Amino acid sequence: MKMTMRWFGPGFDPVTLDKIRQVPGINGIITTLYGKLPGDDWEAGELRALIKSAEDSGLSVEGIESVNVHDDIKTGGKERDKYIEKYINTLEVIGKEGIHLVCYNFMAVFDWTRTDLAKKRPDGATVMSYEQSVIDSINPANMFDIMNSKAQGHQLPGWEPHRMAKIKELFEIYKNIDEDTLFKNLVYFLKAIMPVCEQYGINMAIHPDDPGWSVFGLPRIMKNKDDILRLMKAEDNPHNGVTLCSGSLGTNQKNDIPDIIRSLKGRIHFAHIRNVKHNCPGSFEESAHLSGDGSLDMYEIIKALHDIGFEGPIRPDHGRNIWNEESMPGYGLFDRAIGLSYLCGLWEAVNRASAKK
Repeated sequence: MKMTMRWFGPGFDPVTLDKIRQVPGINGIITTLYGKLPGDDWEAGELRALIKSAEDSGLSVEGIESVNVHDDIKTGGKERDKYIEKYINTLEVIGKEGIHLVCYNFMAVFDWTRTDLAKKRPDGATVMSYEQSVIDSINPANMFDIMNSKAQGHQLPGWEPHRMAKIKELFEIYKNIDEDTLFKNLVYFLKAIMPVCEQYGINMAIHPDDPGWSVFGLPRIMKNKDDILRLMKAEDNPHNGVTLCSGSLGTNQKNDIPDIIRSLKGRIHFAHIRNVKHNCPGSFEESAHLSGDGSLDMYEIIKALHDIGFEGPIRPDHGRNIWNEESMPGYGLFDRAIGLSYLCGLWEAVNRASAKK
């Protein structure tokens, strides 16, 4: 495996490349051209400059996370073929720069959702958390007003500001999109882009839904093992693969993550590894990566990846905010560095145990 860390780029990320470079075990970074909206053109010069900034710091760019998918593609809108062609053009730019991994998601309206960005834990650290009862109390049609009202106090990550401005319009265009329709639109998209992926050796790695169930009644199609295997069968191409996110899949207590990993040999192109602590059904919080701090067995997750011969990029995912670090929620340096070292230790332990057999 190649241990990496996500970097949000110059002007966006307070965690600098020189600091990331000092984390033991680090091989490279996962990044993107932040600020690009779905359907925007990617310029080779912009991407090349980003790659150079990483290489100048002694790091390689191991993958792009993300190239966001336009809503016309997700909904099968009248301009979906135009936006698919733009996506193909972007993949060509990425492929020509020698990058072979693209992480993306196909979630309707918004990305991952939390109800609290800074829930305080007993040790004083803060984490992102989710309470279904809070979601149930919100009328999504009024979300823009709610999030701009200090009295309400709701902040839902995944609701990008440029999308919040048209939230009612987005809910309108998705109102007749069920899971089957969304899935068919995903397969249509993948079949269209596979030729360019084959040409440049680009592995597309879809990210699971987060949380692993419907939010506000919107369709969710990457929730569990059955969903993922259905997609692998529908477009049975080795370049059509998965970002194995233990935290996202781990939101649903029914998901057996080591079993999911073993069912996807050869199709896991990227891994986000983090822990999550369940408080009760529909209530969870993110935790330290350590198995004992959450509800997931991190040793068994790493062992499953090792057992299937996973060799791709892996990164610690959302971390706690600790030691008064000022950072983007979930993406501070300190706790992710601790998590990265823990994951490297688990991998070394599994690797040595395997070598003795």
